[in-house]
Amino acid sequence: MKQFLFWACLAMLTSIIQAESQVTIVLQSIPAYTPASGPIYIAGDLNGWDPGAAAQALQKNQSGLWQITLPAKNAGTVIQFKFTRGSWATVEKGTGGEEISNRSYTFGPPETIYLSIANWADNNGTVTTTAAKNVIRISENFQIPQLGRTRRIWLYLPPDYAESQKSYPVLYMHDGQNVFDSFTSFAGEWNVDESLNELAAQGYEVPIVVAIDNGGIHRMDEYSPWHNADYGGGEGQQYVDFLVNTLKPYIDSAYRTKRDRENTGIMGSSMGGLISFYAAFSRPDIFGKAGIFSPSYWFSPSIWPFVRNAEKRHPMLVYQLVGSLEGGTMPSDMLAMQDTLRKFGYSANELKSNVVNGGQHNELFWRTNFKEAFLWLFPASSGLPDQTFINKGIKLYPNPARNLIFMDRPEQNISVNLKIYDIAGACVAAIHNFAGCQIDLNSLPPGKYLLTISGGKKSWSDWFIKL
Repeated sequence: MKQFLFWACLAMLTSIIQAESQVTIVLQSIPAYTPASGPIYIAGDLNGWDPGAAAQALQKNQSGLWQITLPAKNAGTVIQFKFTRGSWATVEKGTGGEEISNRSYTFGPPETIYLSIANWADNNGTVTTTAAKNVIRISENFQIPQLGRTRRIWLYLPPDYAESQKSYPVLYMHDGQNVFDSFTSFAGEWNVDESLNELAAQGYEVPIVVAIDNGGIHRMDEYSPWHNADYGGGEGQQYVDFLVNTLKPYIDSAYRTKRDRENTGIMGSSMGGLISFYAAFSRPDIFGKAGIFSPSYWFSPSIWPFVRNAEKRHPMLVYQLVGSLEGGTMPSDMLAMQDTLRKFGYSANELKSNVVNGGQHNELFWRTNFKEAFLWLFPASSGLPDQTFINKGIKLYPNPARNLIFMDRPEQNISVNLKIYDIAGACVAAIHNFAGCQIDLNSLPPGKYLLTISGGKKSWSDWFIKL
């Protein structure tokens, strides 16, 4: 009996110690330009990454230092967090204004820890931006009537927009804070503006990009039409209705856009990948292209009956991306989705699924792969007239390619004349009496090219992209 009481008391004592594991965080050093009256907040997985939650506001102690005592957690619990001054536009940064990794803390015995903040994103109140000059904020408080909220909307205009009278395709992107500007980003930007400006300088036709900020604490709710008992969700349909019925009509009326589905794309990562998938397959009359990066198919099992019931009514280009190190079921879920879509008629020309060895769940991974995804989703982004495109039996792969490209062609037993043209129409390579199937691309700079072969009275051609 005594032994039983001993172990019972020990178990109770252990549980009490675990329940009372607590930490006080004190900021021993902050930028000199920090407003004396604050506020300063801690934002992390302990509060859904809300950058300005009142319950996580720091207070000044008797020494005049900002501090906060976090709610007790079981010993061994790990949290990730950052400090802000109330929004992601004022999140902490490194000494040079660069992104910093999430802070991490493992609960153990009660203790006080001392941390320092090197810089804030708004840099002494003077807003600094890494966004290109052709990126604008069309509204800080764009109305979302379907949800009774407002949101900041960003707009990327192609470099030649002001000088031309052309209309442009449109790409809609989620998590707008992270698309163009490192100073508003959560953990690094995608560099979409820099990537598209580089492609434009090489002669590509690039789209208008509309980026919608996420809703902070509402992000999980808005980026899934289905509810998850642990994480929320369930407002995804209203969010898609906002894109289709409110935002797109506004963009189409205010800017020169190609309004048809073939020239309207949607792209996002993680939960943004999930809502991009849902938007494309619930409204294929609106979206003809979908970039699905690191999709959170795990969020709800309802994704599977949804896609099985989503009748294929239109051709669509779908680019899926996942990293091998993203963890959980993300890689296997993406491949399962690929198999499901193939069963419903999506061919290799319509669906590309890319598992990148070593890829992790972060903006660096998505940034690195944005350009390739864009070029696959927008294959006609060149300055050559459409009538120069002839595709009668020739196939080039991999496409995009880096150093080598291979060709399947009709009448492989005969020699042909091969020519490669750049997007300005200049012949940049020519091989007479070509009888092989492998072409060395090392002499070509990155860009889009037209490859033609001719033999006798027949000729074939196709586009390819050199990365």
